[in-house]
Amino acid sequence: MAEILPDDLVQPFQIDPFGLRGRLVRLGPLLDEILTRHAYPEPVAVILGEAIALAAALAGALKYDGVFTLQTKGDGPIRLVVADVGSDGAVRGYAQYDEAKLANALAAMPGGAAAIGDSVPRLLGAGYLAFTVDQGEHTERYQGIVELQGATLAACAHHYFRQSEQVEAGIKVAIARLPDRQGVPRWRAGSMMIQRLPSEADASKREAAEDGWRRAMILMSSSRSHELVDPELAPEALLFRLFHEDGVRAYRRHDLVARCRCSRERVERVLRMLPAEELATMKADGHIVVTCEFCSAAYHLDKAELHALAT
Repeated sequence: MAEILPDDLVQPFQIDPFGLRGRLVRLGPLLDEILTRHAYPEPVAVILGEAIALAAALAGALKYDGVFTLQTKGDGPIRLVVADVGSDGAVRGYAQYDEAKLANALAAMPGGAAAIGDSVPRLLGAGYLAFTVDQGEHTERYQGIVELQGATLAACAHHYFRQSEQVEAGIKVAIARLPDRQGVPRWRAGSMMIQRLPSEADASKREAAEDGWRRAMILMSSSRSHELVDPELAPEALLFRLFHEDGVRAYRRHDLVARCRCSRERVERVLRMLPAEELATMKADGHIVVTCEFCSAAYHLDKAELHALAT
């Protein structure tokens, strides 16, 4: 019987002697739970799965206490994609799409659904990709925004880093639906990100670092998509397979879990801030039902509870 390997994690690593930092993300049950909860059409599930895997890799590069959010907004069939990763490892995500526009876009695509992964322009359209770090109400939010330019979300993220003069980064993302041990198809995803930080070294060392960076990008590109999602290939084994000649070092992994941040208290706080006129339009038979877009949890507030909010 094959060994059951750890899943739903971020594996930090470093490539010596060039000081390149990286993260390998492996998503299994977490991703399948999020994507199947809403019964998304396959193209929507693929894009959202890629966004979650990418967000996990990007969040792992930051030191923060709060929530990292990746969001795309465009004029295509998939008009909104949101992926959250908390510093506590909590992950959630959702997408909004137009069913009719999606069907038309797929019909017009060469290769149809088989070409989903390379069709950001057709499925997301013109718009933007935003990264946000929110550390609470008493801190300043950080946000970076770039136009959606590229065939994949990873390519769009590359475009963002090319606009930055501070950090160079290489990113690879993969997603697939594979049968589990009972033969049931399950969503899986993986991502890898390598960063090169600015160096103050002399010219000879900078040249060696440049060669090391190019080599790392070639080796990362040589990894196959199925290796990133393979449940029987340990993260450390994949890193060793790719970078062992350059002295790769793996650090303590971080666990991830599918968990929403919604709560009744949050819902009541939001409703309390709304004007009475807007609340009135939300009522049905004197009640209000608020459904979380991330996890589909429904919060019911009756007349007495609504009256209490207004007092």
